[in-house]
This record gives sequence, C-alpha cells and structure tokens, in this order.
Amino acid sequence: MNESGQNVHLHQMAHCAQEIALWDGFETYRLPFRNKIEERQMRFVERLLLENQAWASEIKHRDPNMFDRLSAGQSPEVLWIGCSDSRVPAEQLCNTSPGEMFIHRNVANRVCPNETGFMSVLEYAVAVLKVRHIIVCGHHRCGGIKAAMTDENTGLSHLDHHLDGIRNVRRRHADELAEITDDAERLDRLVAFNVADQIRTLSELPLIQAHWSRHQLPTIHGMVYALETGRLREIQRWNGEGCERVQACAV
Repeated sequence: MNESGQNVHLHQMAHCAQEIALWDGFETYRLPFRNKIEERQMRFVERLLLENQAWASEIKHRDPNMFDRLSAGQSPEVLWIGCSDSRVPAEQLCNTSPGEMFIHRNVANRVCPNETGFMSVLEYAVAVLKVRHIIVCGHHRCGGIKAAMTDENTGLSHLDHHLDGIRNVRRRHADELAEITDDAERLDRLVAFNVADQIRTLSELPLIQAHWSRHQLPTIHGMVYALETGRLREIQRWNGEGCERVQACAV
C-alpha cells in the first residue's frame, strides 16, 4: 500500500474509532433512560400484583364465602359483548360482582359469526350457561368506529378486515350521517347504528333463532355507554317476538 493509501486507511480507522466512541457514549447516556422505562414497567406490574392482593383481602373480608362460590361454578345472567377499549370496563360501569357477567370484548363490539372465538363464546353462553340476556354495548368516542368513518386503511390488515362491516353500516346510513355537522355527534351516531346492526345480526343467527323458538330467551339488548357522563342507555331490545325501540335513557 502506498503512502497515500495508508493515509486514507488511517483516516478511515480514526473515523470509525470516533464513531464507536460516540456510540458508546450515546449508549452510556441512554442506559439510565432505558432502565427508567424498564423500572417503570416493572413497577406497574408489581402494582397490579399488589392491587390484586389488596382486592382479594378486601373481598374476603367483605364476603368470606365469595371465592368458594366462584370456585364451585358460574351462572351469569348476562353475556356482555363490548369494546376492548380500556375506558369501558363492563363490571365497573355496571357495578357487578365476579360471576355475574360472561364477557366478550373486541374492537368496536362487533358480532362476528365467521370467527370461531366469538361463536364459541356465544354458543357456550347460550347453550351451557343459559344466559337470559345478551348485551351489545358500544361507547362514545370509539376509536374503532372513528377508523371506520372513512375508507382509508389503517395499515393494520387484521383491523381493517374487522372494520369492513362497520364501514358498510356507515355507507348504509351515509345520508343521515352527512346531515350531522358536528364530528363528535356524527361519530356517536355511527356508534348507535353499529350497535343496532350487531344486535340485528345476533337475532338472525340460527343459534339464537333455535333458542327463541323454544324459550323466547335470551333477550338481546343494544346499549351505548357515554364516556363523558359514565351513563348507559338502552336503544333497542330484541326477543323472540321482534325488535323494540327503547325510549328510556338509562337502565
């Protein structure tokens, strides 16, 4: 290697050494920050475990036999089909105890007859647990419904496929939705349209039709939860005799 080539080589080595030193310094700087994130995540998990212990102790003190009853089996009155949104916890907003509600949640509270997971929940609830009520509950400011307000893909293939049915609901009600000028009100209106569509789909399933022909149960309720007030309202009710629009604002 000639002198000129050696100089270039030495320059490249020096540059690499400088980059390595800078990266090592960056990593040293980053390490406390990364540790803080990991520590915060660990603290959250530890908090969950501690909260569970506190909850279990409180329940045991308040109702000493509850866990024995739960261990013996379940007989819930209701199948709740709700949204996965973390702001809509079924048990808390209905103020129910463990064992009172059988729960299935997915994005935008959809009834999915072609999904084995959904149908296994429904079949078990109706045929084995013999629930007397099925509630499909949507909620205001739903992110899934907001994503379905346009035909633009989210970039998440499974989610886009899941939202196709809601986009069809939006198209069927396009004229009425177009008359609503307020974006939040339009979104909440589609939430209600979606709930009505899901309970109609439920009512047409052979499993439900078969039980209606024998027992007139379960009754299907369409509800909407208002995040801004914490209140539930029932908008429709279906039983073996057909659909009933419900005027009451709360249940």
